[in-house]
Amino acid sequence: MKTALLVIDVQNDYFPGGKFPLWKPETTLESIERAIAKAQSVGMPVICVQHVVTPAAEAPFFGEGTEGAAIHPKIKAAAPDAPIVVKQSADSFRDTTLDDTLQRLGVTDLLVCGMMTHNCVTHTALSRAAEKYNVRILPDCCTTVDEMIHALALSALSDRLTLVPSDKAL
Repeated sequence: MKTALLVIDVQNDYFPGGKFPLWKPETTLESIERAIAKAQSVGMPVICVQHVVTPAAEAPFFGEGTEGAAIHPKIKAAAPDAPIVVKQSADSFRDTTLDDTLQRLGVTDLLVCGMMTHNCVTHTALSRAAEKYNVRILPDCCTTVDEMIHALALSALSDRLTLVPSDKAL
C-alpha cells in the first residue's frame, strides 16, 4: 500500500484580500503545511490540485492567469516539487491527470485535504474515480465558507469515508 497526500485548491482567492475568503483559511493553511512536512518526512508523495476557470472574464474567482487562481505561496514553498493537477470542476478526477498521476506513483490510499470542504473536497473524495482508492479525509486540514457548513460536510462524509486528524494519519 502506498499513500499520497492530496492538497485541493489552496489558492489565493480563498484568503483575505482574495475574491472569496473562507472561514479560518490561515489556520487551515498552517495545518496543511504541517501535514505536508510530515508526509515528506516519511517519503509520502504530495499532489496539489489547482482549480482554474476559463475564460477568466467569466470567473467569480480562480480566473485563468490571475493571482487569485495561483496556489498559495506557502503551499508552493512547502511542496515545491509536488505535481500540480489543474481542474475546472469540483471533482479533481474529472477531465484531469489526477488518476494517471496516482497510478504512475503506485498510490492505493489517499489522504485528502484542502478547500472547500463542502464542494471540491467532497466531490473529489466521493468521485467514482476515487472508489478504487482507500480515501480518508483530514478534517483539520480542510475549511469552507463557514464553520457550520464545514461541520455539515464532514458529518455527511463520515457516513462514507474515514475522517482522521492529520496528527493521527501521518
